[in-house]
Amino acid sequence: QVRLMESGGGLQQAGGSLNLACVLTGANFRIKTMNWYRQTPGKQRELVASITSDFATNYTHSVEGRFVISRDNIKKTVRLQMDRLKVEDAGVYYCHTLHYGRTFWGRGTQVTVSS
Repeated sequence: QVRLMESGGGLQQAGGSLNLACVLTGANFRIKTMNWYRQTPGKQRELVASITSDFATNYTHSVEGRFVISRDNIKKTVRLQMDRLKVEDAGVYYCHTLHYGRTFWGRGTQVTVSS
């Protein structure tokens, strides 16, 4: 059974840092593109960052230069290092991947940024 488990959210002041982690079980992590999405009230879930199986990365414009996505194929973990946090970075962050055409989400981890 494919499962994604996020951790690392919390409350941080603007300008601070948080590191999110997501562990994948039940699938071959090495071949997966892994994604981090963010959802805020009243808005659609948006793609924040992604990393392919060959370590190519992509970021939404608003986080470029502040967030770094990385992966550890041994630990089957994808991380999102979030630096210089802004109030608008707050939301529920979800880990996501595709497996045989099906989409899988973690339960999400809350990120709160105080001004």
